[in-house]
Amino acid sequence: MLYQKQKRMTLKIANLILVILGLAISSPILAAATTLTNPLGSDDIATLIGKAIAFLLGAFGAIALLMFIIGGFMWMTSMGDEKKIHKGMETIKWAALGIVVAFSSYAIIKMVFEMFAGA
Repeated sequence: MLYQKQKRMTLKIANLILVILGLAISSPILAAATTLTNPLGSDDIATLIGKAIAFLLGAFGAIALLMFIIGGFMWMTSMGDEKKIHKGMETIKWAALGIVVAFSSYAIIKMVFEMFAGA
């Protein structure tokens, strides 16, 4: 029984080594035959930072919309409970504040970049 387990383990290791060697040999051949394109679409760092900021602002907007919906749902389903009403209103208030902070920071960053680009 132990001999059969050792034999199976040895075969698995030998197969793994063969696969690794095959990949190591074929990788340079495959790499030379293919060309990779830039998935980001640009090599300019300013463009890439702009795309990242636009993505993050979109994500913040989606999260804020979700928080507005959650806050409104908590408020509407509170059935007069003051704690639930307060919690829903606080959720909406903080979501609005989050949007103001996110877009204000974007405006400040844009203004600073424009000042340095013009100088």
